[in-house]
This record gives sequence, C-alpha cells and structure tokens, in this order.
Amino acid sequence: MSETKRALVTGITGQDGGHLAELLHGKGYEIYGLIRGQRNARKEALEREFPYVRMIEADLTDQTSLINAVLISQPHEVYNLGAISHVGYSFRNPQLTSDITAKGVLNLLEALRVTGQQETARFYQASTSEMFGGLDYNRPGNGYSEESLFHPRSPYGVAKLYAHWIARNYRESYGMFVATGILFNHEGERRGLEFVTRKITNAVAGIHLGLQDSVTLGDLWPKRDWGYAGDYVRGMWQMLQHDQPDDFVLATGETHSIEEFLTLAFAEIGVEDWSPYVKQDEAFMRPAEVDILLGDPGKAERVLGWKREVDFPALVRLMVKHDIALRSGEFLPGASER
Repeated sequence: MSETKRALVTGITGQDGGHLAELLHGKGYEIYGLIRGQRNARKEALEREFPYVRMIEADLTDQTSLINAVLISQPHEVYNLGAISHVGYSFRNPQLTSDITAKGVLNLLEALRVTGQQETARFYQASTSEMFGGLDYNRPGNGYSEESLFHPRSPYGVAKLYAHWIARNYRESYGMFVATGILFNHEGERRGLEFVTRKITNAVAGIHLGLQDSVTLGDLWPKRDWGYAGDYVRGMWQMLQHDQPDDFVLATGETHSIEEFLTLAFAEIGVEDWSPYVKQDEAFMRPAEVDILLGDPGKAERVLGWKREVDFPALVRLMVKHDIALRSGEFLPGASER
C-alpha cells in the first residue's frame, strides 16, 4: 500500500492556497499550511473552511521556524505561494516585499537542504508574469514564454525575479526537484478585495444590491492575460508530477483590458453604460505601469497536458455571481459556489 503524500503549503490563506488545499485534499494528501503569527486574522476562517489542513506557525523571514515546519511535515511536495503579492503595496513597502517575497524563498530552500529533505521533497516556486515588465522592446508577438527576457517594473516583480533565479540555482547546484510556474494573472472568487478584478466584482455586487453607488479605480487601459485560479493551481500540481523539474508559463494566450472587465461585470447586472458608476483616482495608479502582459502557455499544454477550463467571460460571470451571493448573505466568506 502506497504512502499518503504530504504537502507543505506556504501562503495557505491566500487565493491560490485555498484552491490548492481543495485540490490536494481531493487527491488524498495530508496538507500542512504555514500560518504567520499567533493572532493571524485569517486563521479562524481557514480552520472553518479547511478543517483538514494542519496548521504550523512559521514565518518566511525566520529560517528556524521553517526548519521546524519541514521537520514536522516531512513533505513530499512543497508549494511556496507565500509572498507580498500586491504590486501597489510593494511600492509602498519595498523592503518588506524583498524580505518575504525574495529572501523568504532562499530561507525555505535552505530549510529543505539543511534538514536533508531536498532528496525527497519536490518544490514549487510561484513565479509571476510581472517579472517580464511589458516593455515594447521585450514583448514577443505570441506572448512571453519561458525563454523571454525579464525586465520587472515594480519592487514585487524584482523580488519575484530573485526568487525565481534562486529557485533555479538550487535546482542546478544541488540537484533539487524545483519547478517554477510563471503564472499570468489568475483571478477568482477567493481573490483579495485589494486586487482590481475582485474590487470591481465586489462593487458591482454592491451597486446591484443598493449597498454602494460607485467604485474608484486607477488606470483602465492596461491589458492582462486573465485566467481562473482554479485552473492554475491544477497546473502547479501537474508540474510536480512531471518526470523532470522545469519552468512553465501558465496563461490563456489572450489579453483583455480593465475596461473590458468592467463591461462584462456590469452586464451581469443589466448595466450597459458603466461610466456613471466608475471614478478614477491617481492614488490607485502605479509609479511604473505595465501596459500589457500576454503569455504563451504552449510548453505547459504540450509537456504537462495542462489546459484552462474557464474562459474570460465565464471568469467574470463566476466572480460577479459569487460576490452578489456573498454580499446578500447567501453563504459565508471564502466559500466557493463552484
């Protein structure tokens, strides 16, 4: 009888962590999730939604706590999703972003190495499309691939690039099974309210229910390659089941602007002209904006057999319906309707 697989997940309280916990639980894994701080505000919600996750108090900036987490969990797979993941926040807090998003990866890799777990544990590093930067000279026509040049345009992107390269370095230097997923924007019902897509769908729900009059945003012209988070965490898992560790882009291969997102979101509540409900404020605009990000998922589709299942209109529809149900009190925060 085969041994039950054990997974250690950082960032378990985030969007991807929730989707990954569901996926791994469905596959029979024992799941250990890192919780930062004794009074983590999300701990109670995590216990309620995912009672099967065994929580370990640890911090990506504290290597001793990470060593202890590795020794407790004895993981077969490690998914490093923990990071300061909001681009705007990273401009306001660049040092904290570096300490957690960049150095935290080094601390976790070292924890695996010094405990001897690098021989048996497979490691997934959550890289990001923000590493590319979206500059004209650097933009391939068919979308960024695993071989494209990097030019990050935010402290978040810079920190993620360090994390990406240190992960690859440990793969090459120590023979560790380290896979990196260069994921383009992926959204869903678990997305934080600080992110523009969820901010929009939450506001549309509020307007529909008469709870608010408008939503205030920054630039509306940037285009992103938007997919569904549930599809993308499946790709993470597939990367660690592959025979060889490698780097993979996960994307949809198409872009849509924030204006397009607004149009579809408001259409769900029967509003054709959303302009009276949308205000703009420079406070929500980045010092250095990335105008367009388009990914080429060809390698992941070819090598892993990965394929997205939720298209852009379905993604927007899913999020709006979820937030209407949530704000009308039909189900608890964090619960999925899918």
